[in-house]
Amino acid sequence: MTDLHVVVPAGIHDPSRPSGGNTYDRRLVAGLNDLGWHVHEHEVVGAWPYPDSAALAGVGALLADVPPGALVLVDGLVACCADAVLGPEGDRLRLVVLVHMPLGPADPAAAAGERRVLSAASAVVTPSRWTRDLLLDTYALDPRVVHVARPGVDARPVAPGTAHGGELLCVAAVTSHKGHTDLADALTLVADLPWRCVCAGSLALDAARVADVRDRLTGAGLAERVSFPGPLTGVALDQAYAAADLLVLPSLAETYGMVVTEALARGIPVLATSVGGLPEALGSAVDRSDGDGSDVGLPGLLVPPGRPDRLAAALRSWLGHDDLRARLRQRALERRRTLTPWSRTAAEVSGVLERVWGV
Repeated sequence: MTDLHVVVPAGIHDPSRPSGGNTYDRRLVAGLNDLGWHVHEHEVVGAWPYPDSAALAGVGALLADVPPGALVLVDGLVACCADAVLGPEGDRLRLVVLVHMPLGPADPAAAAGERRVLSAASAVVTPSRWTRDLLLDTYALDPRVVHVARPGVDARPVAPGTAHGGELLCVAAVTSHKGHTDLADALTLVADLPWRCVCAGSLALDAARVADVRDRLTGAGLAERVSFPGPLTGVALDQAYAAADLLVLPSLAETYGMVVTEALARGIPVLATSVGGLPEALGSAVDRSDGDGSDVGLPGLLVPPGRPDRLAAALRSWLGHDDLRARLRQRALERRRTLTPWSRTAAEVSGVLERVWGV
């Protein structure tokens, strides 16, 4: 049994802070343990990815206690802003970085440090081809050390759906990059149609954004048709998916979009923005070919980010056309059969770790 040290941000097990990155980290640690790795999980306190000196010192002290030559997997939320700490350890430890969301492309001030960390790593793991391509284009990394391990998804019962298709679900924290203001504006444009929308996600991360979204809905007379239950997990989240006809995800940035495959695992079509890794999560033509390479069709609709008018037009099409809803539901069921479990994600990362350990 090989020792593996995994460094993650503190709070990944907090049910009040659900996120794709936290879920990925938790499921990966469990899967690597199942595969025989002796995983030492280390949660590090800090305002990642913008830590203060005390948080960086904590990471430094942690790594100093790790034996020379040890294999260390570091969540990119910590690693990519801690080059001053990780740099000196690059020659002593076998470092692997798991990049959920690169910092540099959106924050030029962080790019130099992120480049140094990723260039010094023995391997880099990303959740999507889109993220891998972005890192290669941004930092000119060696393609041989940058790998893809897509998030898995658990098998779920098929959601029954309704005849009218008007039960909408958005699963995302209310923050600037998740596009809730665009969703509010789009819903205003289809206020004449019958629908209800549940926005499940944290309301504690951006109070100004939450207030803005609520004000827009109240001004349009839609406050009673859109609910904000906060973050949902476990049975409550399962029930929200089971009641949904359509997942709506109007994100402005997304490296994969695990809620997309969570919806598809239940046969629920998706309306999302064509940004980042979302088209990949929805399913590429190659992933969904019928065996002879022909495209079986997207299990949902893609619209440009930041365009509430286009989002509203797609919602109007979904709500107004029975044949479109039936076709997308069938495609979602077809996509459901192609989804892979978390055990495959763990196996792919394990393969990367084994190659690094064998260096």
